[in-house]
Amino acid sequence: MEQGGFFFQALVYLTAAVVAVPVAKKLGLGSVLGYLLAGIIIGPFLFGFIGEEGQDVMHFAEFGVVMMLFLVGLELQPSMIWKLRKSIFGLGGFQTGITAAIIMGIAIIMGFAWQTGLAIGLTFALSSTAIVIQSLNEKGLMKTEAGQNAFSVLLFQDIAVIPILAILPYLAIKGLVTETTDVAHHSSTWVDGWPIWGTTLLTLGVISTIIFAGKYLISQAFRFIAKTDLRELFTIAALLLVISTAALMTMIGLSPALGTFVAGVVLAQSEYRHELETDIEPFKGLLLGLFFIAVGASIDFHLIAESPKLIFGLVAILIAVKFVVLFVIGYFFKMGLDKNMIFSFSLAQGGEFAFVLLSFSTSNSIISSDVANPLIAVVAISMALTPLLMLFNEKLIQPRFGTKESVKEADEMQEDKKVIIAGFGRYGSTIGRFLQANGVYATYLDIDPDNVDLLRKFDLKVFYGDASRNDLLKAAGAAEADLLIVAVDDPNKTKEIVATVKKNYPKLKLVVRSQSFLSSYSLIEQGVDRIQLDFLDSALRMGTDALCYLGHRRHESFRASKTYRKNVEKFIPELSEVWQDKSLLISEAKKRMQFLEKSMLQEKEDFHKEKDMGWDASDIIKEFGEGKI
Repeated sequence: MEQGGFFFQALVYLTAAVVAVPVAKKLGLGSVLGYLLAGIIIGPFLFGFIGEEGQDVMHFAEFGVVMMLFLVGLELQPSMIWKLRKSIFGLGGFQTGITAAIIMGIAIIMGFAWQTGLAIGLTFALSSTAIVIQSLNEKGLMKTEAGQNAFSVLLFQDIAVIPILAILPYLAIKGLVTETTDVAHHSSTWVDGWPIWGTTLLTLGVISTIIFAGKYLISQAFRFIAKTDLRELFTIAALLLVISTAALMTMIGLSPALGTFVAGVVLAQSEYRHELETDIEPFKGLLLGLFFIAVGASIDFHLIAESPKLIFGLVAILIAVKFVVLFVIGYFFKMGLDKNMIFSFSLAQGGEFAFVLLSFSTSNSIISSDVANPLIAVVAISMALTPLLMLFNEKLIQPRFGTKESVKEADEMQEDKKVIIAGFGRYGSTIGRFLQANGVYATYLDIDPDNVDLLRKFDLKVFYGDASRNDLLKAAGAAEADLLIVAVDDPNKTKEIVATVKKNYPKLKLVVRSQSFLSSYSLIEQGVDRIQLDFLDSALRMGTDALCYLGHRRHESFRASKTYRKNVEKFIPELSEVWQDKSLLISEAKKRMQFLEKSMLQEKEDFHKEKDMGWDASDIIKEFGEGKI
């Protein structure tokens, strides 16, 4: 196999990930650090399995960051973005501005021109969206106050990339000698040479178009695609949405990650939100893993070996400056000490956009190549150290200054929904409306796009998706839910859902609709907590009415109905033990039916004896009126 070939490279990357990540997880280091270590090991400065082509992989894998921002947007309601506006522009604005100013001052003191210092300051002010969000999610901290504040800062930084790219060309230094650099990140756009007002109008127009399309057109398109019942077509459409949005934003000179984030926020209210999330998630995870490996492989150990004091000194200065700035800002924004530590440690590194900005600055004669190369190494090392810094905080700082209760706060970024209803047709919708009338608001999943669209018009929060998929159940909150009600029409699909839940969420209580006695026996064998025969209540009600029309007393008929139901519910678990043997099942079922008939006849005789003795049936009527029978 050719060493530089595609299959060899794929073999190297995948093998490194499969070996290094489980080991890192086992040692408590986290998956991000595992990917980074894998990249270092297979990189050109250790085993040399990958060389300069690793940079091409990084450019490709950076699309994982774009997908991640899309998924983050799907998790946020527009109202939540409005709620976070103070932390986005307050925390984010102060952090970016103050950090850039301090680093610019340090650069000027070290002898650089103010233009170079400003470019370095703006570049180093940014943090790694990919590493921070992945690490916070992995540790379950994303939805705490510290996690939300960190996300707000990252979101502001992604927005800030746009004006930074616009400012940098004006900082060019005449006569600065630079080498040829990779400028792939800065290809021509539609707005090259446009005046600022024209660029602004086009930007607003494109963003407005994304919002309009997301709100009124995309859901209709996905509904049409869902009717084809081809899962792969839905996945293709989801990828097309993300890629086209990213490409459109790139062509107008904006951050593709910011564009897909806006698209995700707009679609956060869509009934296809969970399906989009589950379809995009595997691609996001794979690309982010490749990105982290490429970051590890990009660390230039030859350069570090030549100037170790300089490189690690700059890394220490960068982390110290960013940590102090973040901690002080967190203090003024009244964050608790433990939360502030998480917030500050998580963001005290360079970011992936630094590679873009340093390359752009070099090509625009702002930073020389001799300066840019060590700075790239500093950014890569600081990113690689982030999981270790967070681990240091978790193992040594938090046990002394923090509490588990304060770290693991209530989830404010998602609605508290402890019930999931799978199948929202005529049966499931009745259950859902009944629960909602009693103040219980559930997450509803249905595979029929027309049904989903119709029920949404009644202001019910129904989402499109196949509830037998573990990734969809996870996105719907099955890990935190107390109860799953399975109300789908297809018995085979019911069994698939139950099997998925029992395998992945064994503590989740199951109440399942059954269409027959045989399916009930099978579901009991699977370990279902509670089974409801969907025909039993309506059939008994009709049977009761029939008895009344034939002259039976109503309270006597209701009493017989109650006895019949009680015995049937008792027989089902008993018969489930022999249902695989048909002859034995028929024999045992006959015995129980004969017993039931005798019991009901005896009950009827006892009832009439009580009546003849002058016993008043008003108590039963009263109980029925109160819903006790």
